[in-house]
Amino acid sequence: MQQDKFIWRHKDLLDVDQLTKEEVFFLLDTAASLHEVNLRPVKKAPVLKGKSIILFFAEDSTRTKTSFDIAGKRLSADTFALGRSGSSMQKGESLKDTALTLEAMHPDVIVIRHNCSGAAQFLAERLNCGVVNAGDGWHAHPTQALLDAFTLRRHWGDAFEGKTVLIVGDCAHSRVCRSNVKLLTMLGANVRLCAPRTLLPAGVDSWPVEVYSDLNKALPGVDIVMCLRLQLERMQAGLLPDMREYSARYCLTPAHLALANPGTKVMHPGPIMRGNDVSAALADSPDSLILTQVESGVAVRMAVLFLLATRTDAGGR
Repeated sequence: MQQDKFIWRHKDLLDVDQLTKEEVFFLLDTAASLHEVNLRPVKKAPVLKGKSIILFFAEDSTRTKTSFDIAGKRLSADTFALGRSGSSMQKGESLKDTALTLEAMHPDVIVIRHNCSGAAQFLAERLNCGVVNAGDGWHAHPTQALLDAFTLRRHWGDAFEGKTVLIVGDCAHSRVCRSNVKLLTMLGANVRLCAPRTLLPAGVDSWPVEVYSDLNKALPGVDIVMCLRLQLERMQAGLLPDMREYSARYCLTPAHLALANPGTKVMHPGPIMRGNDVSAALADSPDSLILTQVESGVAVRMAVLFLLATRTDAGGR
């Protein structure tokens, strides 16, 4: 790790647009060096021994919560998991008071997932410890975008310039989509979105993306297809009148992938709805990078926790 040659200036990680391109690649380099720990027979390094990390997940999660927990433990930190059902928030305590209570226990980093956009920033502005946004409402999911970039870097090297990534599915309700658009365009990739008009984000016409409603027309010239699930829990009635018709038009199949550039791979942040977002044949095929993304997530979250927990105060966020 090159931390002695590079000053990490951020107390928190709230979204990818707070980072410069140089900082992104430094974080990905740090993740690459820490990934070696995950390949050892004994998956442990002492670099965060004595540090405390609280995983405050007020919204359900499997991949993100587990990978942050594993990441902290593999760096020898003490991790403590807390959900809404196990906290005083269920008794009516405010997010602010819950967070201040947690900080009074002197953690080094709090990782938060919350269904309200801006929750992570709200805490970051009030707490002295580091805050990591593990997903806030529709707003942002920076570590998912970073692990996606880490996965693509393993596939492409540093050659993001000129590559084209197609994001298919429920872009309107996806914090993964928003953070990936920011990060991928920063790294030089071209981004396309494909979804029914009702599932495109408000103001998408001003985004640095190409927009399609026909999957067959969106695929030619594409190097990566990133599928998204339908976030039915966030939808208003009427946005998706017919699930069967949606699946027929937007579920990615091997026939669709044949329209893209040779060697095009498939990604998905999970959880997968097989037959709705992506066919089982593709999800389980050699063209899938989905499990590589899961593996990458541990390394990237190790890097994030390491950089925030060992940062010396440089006056940044």
